[in-house]
Amino acid sequence: MTDKHFDVAIIGAGFAGLYLLHKLRRMGLTAHAFEAGDDVGGTWYWNRYPGARCDIESLQYSYQFSDDLQQDWDWSERYATQPEILAYARHVAERYDLRRDITFNTRVASAHYDEMSRQWALEDTDGGRITTRFCIMATGCLSVPNHPKIEGLEDFAGPVYHTGSWPHDAVDFTGLRVGVIGTGSSAIQSIPLIAQQAAHLTVFQRTANYSIPARNGPLEPNRVRQVKENYAELRARAKTTHPGIDAVFSADPSMAATPQERQAEYEHRWQQGGLSFMGAFGDLMESQEANDTAANFVRDKIRQIVKDPAVAEMLCPTNIIGGKRLCVDTDYYATFNRDNVTLMDLKAQPISQITRTAIRTGDVETQLDALVIATGFDAMTGALLNIDIRGIADTSLANNWADGPASYLGLAIAGFPNLFTITGPGSPSVLSNMLPSIEQHVNWICDCLDYMTNHGFSAIEAEELAQEAWVAHNISLGDGTLKTATDSWYVGANIEGKPRVFMPYLGGVPDYVSRCEAVAAAGYEGFRFAKAG
Repeated sequence: MTDKHFDVAIIGAGFAGLYLLHKLRRMGLTAHAFEAGDDVGGTWYWNRYPGARCDIESLQYSYQFSDDLQQDWDWSERYATQPEILAYARHVAERYDLRRDITFNTRVASAHYDEMSRQWALEDTDGGRITTRFCIMATGCLSVPNHPKIEGLEDFAGPVYHTGSWPHDAVDFTGLRVGVIGTGSSAIQSIPLIAQQAAHLTVFQRTANYSIPARNGPLEPNRVRQVKENYAELRARAKTTHPGIDAVFSADPSMAATPQERQAEYEHRWQQGGLSFMGAFGDLMESQEANDTAANFVRDKIRQIVKDPAVAEMLCPTNIIGGKRLCVDTDYYATFNRDNVTLMDLKAQPISQITRTAIRTGDVETQLDALVIATGFDAMTGALLNIDIRGIADTSLANNWADGPASYLGLAIAGFPNLFTITGPGSPSVLSNMLPSIEQHVNWICDCLDYMTNHGFSAIEAEELAQEAWVAHNISLGDGTLKTATDSWYVGANIEGKPRVFMPYLGGVPDYVSRCEAVAAAGYEGFRFAKAG
């Protein structure tokens, strides 16, 4: 950082930061982004583990603000790989000449609001400073790796990799005894590929997860042509569904169907592949009886795929399907049929210690040459709370959120004027297709800034009562649903000491967008403004 002043400072140069920078430039505002990595891409810059892919179809996990961009870019597979998604982010940065307004290799350490000047002062970890009128957090929801505290982990003599901060150089496991700790999404994607390389792979599982086949493959030219000719219609349909994805999400109750009809629908969804499996019936997250029908179907599939009955039972989840984010895989369960793969049940025998050469679980010592930590992220709030953010009267965001995050619309926080969060806690974010959700937030924020300019306002702040009402509304949506009753990273259950609060908005994309539009149409109801001077 240098001692400069900007109208807007953007923290992060992932998909949110890139689009925001593009929009602000077109508005004539001076804007600059600060990025910890040495290139654009956000989570797709850091997550380079084997098999890393998006679980939203690539034709939908993409920007829609420019039809020319939609038409010009060609995806190669149904679910794009990390390298292809990163290439897309780089293409956007080059197409709109965004890098000249991004400072890389710069991690923001603090952001403090000055009430007299109505400006934010930002300082990086090297002591560089800037001032800005608006501070917008484009830090991402899954950007801070969760590093588990396991006795002896620092003593392990071999290489240790975390899926959330994978090396940029290729990692070769050929001939090695490899251990993977965790069986969440990144593990489910990487385990099949690591098993193909390693001399032996040992998977250390605490909680089994549900995974649906991706049915991935090259995109057929006819499919691509059809989508590109009708992109507007696809995007419009997506905006009407709960997660903002163009897929069929039935509202029909599962128990109104016959057992044969349910079985046929689940089988259809299983063969189709992807996250829309949970759209088979409308009550799967509302009724335990309904949820059990879907969960039992997947468990039966696991038992059919995995040849060893004991291993199959270990891989069968016992919790609610859909309570955690559903995983999407290619040959995950079948990988446990390989002779060089062993599954360890950490619920039966927890890890007691990691030594220089092994992991001890009870009386068993597993010798290893390399270790992969696949324990996910400090989701939703981790990146925000890693920065010392202070608002009015030097109030700390960390203190304000000691009992869990509270915001208005997931966009603004009471007591922190001129600070916005893109896809922050309290918005659909991770329960939706993130790219369209990012665009909706960026457009709303930019419209708000334009409104402020036209009305001579210098500061905007969420009102405390509006924030409390929004938090209460989100809690009420979760009451009685199976989603909030599950231990997941949605509620911070994967982070020791993190307050248990369901962080994303459960009302769905259409309801959320209409509420945001209503707030803006009513003169930004729930916000207070201050005039310049």
